[in-house]
Amino acid sequence: MRIAIVVAGGSGLRMGSDIPKQFLPVVGEPILMHTLKRFNEYDKDMNLVLVLPSIQIEYWKALCDKYSFDLPHEIVVGGETRYHSVRNGLEYIKKNKRDISLIAIHDGVRPLVSVDTLSRCFVEAAKYGSAIPVMPAIESIRMIDETDGERSYAVDRRRVMLVQTPQVFTYEVVMKSYDLGYRETFTDDASVCEAAGYTMHLSQGNKENVKITTPDDMIYAEMIMNKRV
Repeated sequence: MRIAIVVAGGSGLRMGSDIPKQFLPVVGEPILMHTLKRFNEYDKDMNLVLVLPSIQIEYWKALCDKYSFDLPHEIVVGGETRYHSVRNGLEYIKKNKRDISLIAIHDGVRPLVSVDTLSRCFVEAAKYGSAIPVMPAIESIRMIDETDGERSYAVDRRRVMLVQTPQVFTYEVVMKSYDLGYRETFTDDASVCEAAGYTMHLSQGNKENVKITTPDDMIYAEMIMNKRV
């Protein structure tokens, strides 16, 4: 059995909105609904666990009624940080699911992930234990000197990858990794599993798979989704 934990705990600050960004409408539906539908498009039998802040759950349920959104999913209360929200989702799975082989962890505001990316990540995670979707950096890269913030130096962009989600792991890898406990250095699920001693397998992502954060991202998402219709 495969399962996806979709984490949606964002606010609307950088979007300039009072509504959390995952609930903002794009092409007729809230972003989060599009995200959940992508997993269902890839696999109709995919189990979906949605992690939300407690204060947003009733609002989400009201949106589901408003938009007649009936795609099956389970809701888990999030935590203080993204790490804690993911861990809450994993704890829920541990208590309520059986025969889980692969677990994907995905940002709720990445509705543009492709079915091809989903397929690659699940197939390669089954083979390697993990699959982290990435895209090569296309801009020039400069690193700020840690000891002198006024100085910087060029970095070979061929050695730099931009990380996306979903990050997919075998049940054993991700469950053992999240037993470590929280560290401020954790930036994503791959960094948690890496800290636990696992090597991360990089998989090809898709360039459209942006994390919707700003009004410009909304415009981009509208454009891409309209092309798909």
